[in-house]
Amino acid sequence: MAVDMRLPAILKQITLSGSKGAAASLVVPGDVITTDTGFMRGHGTYLDEDKLTASVAGEVERVNKLICVRPLKTRYNGEVGDVVVGRIAEVQQKRWKVETSSRLDSVLLLSSVNLPGGELRRRSAEDELSMRDYLQEGDLISAEVQAVFSDGALSLHTRSLKYGKLGQGVLVQVSPSLVKRQKTHFHNLPCGASIILGNNGYIWLHPTPMQQDEEAGGYYTSTEVGLLVFRAVFVKVKDTTPARRWGCWCLEQCL
Repeated sequence: MAVDMRLPAILKQITLSGSKGAAASLVVPGDVITTDTGFMRGHGTYLDEDKLTASVAGEVERVNKLICVRPLKTRYNGEVGDVVVGRIAEVQQKRWKVETSSRLDSVLLLSSVNLPGGELRRRSAEDELSMRDYLQEGDLISAEVQAVFSDGALSLHTRSLKYGKLGQGVLVQVSPSLVKRQKTHFHNLPCGASIILGNNGYIWLHPTPMQQDEEAGGYYTSTEVGLLVFRAVFVKVKDTTPARRWGCWCLEQCL
């Protein structure tokens, strides 16, 4: 009986063109990043006989003399200003616990949300008693990271009208490393659908509203537009350009 054997070979280093002219490389655990002792060891690396070696699979990042490896698949590590899509996990005293695919549940304070109607006033005891009228367990929201606590938990806010409770749509979850930080994470697609790209890997697809109630205080929920209307949008653009048809097909797979 014939047996196929393959001897071990040295892995070739894959280089990618990074931003600002820097070279980024992909490594796996055990790969030697550099033998230069002048660099400092960062996250995802360790020293093995004066050789800086990768301990996780990911992309090598260098900041001056500091070298670290950013894992390709990991929990979401939030930064101030990130746009996230989360699900209300628990209602507590003057705050909501939000699941955002991070190591710890995020916190949304009662003072960090817009009241229905856009009222600007101090939160009272009546507001605390009616917190479930604003947001309850299972609701999906879009928010922005306001602060990062010392333990890594995130503090969110929805004071802008573009954030708040989400209505009807489809939630798609991908790895947070696939969503890059950019100037805007809210996009209206030409096929009649809108998309919210959360930095935490949660992507929200929903029909583009005809008009937005400016006095909704960030808690506008459309109950008239359903998934049947969402699917009907794709029928209208079926005979358009190939690029639009390809985008519509990708959205249909998410429904």
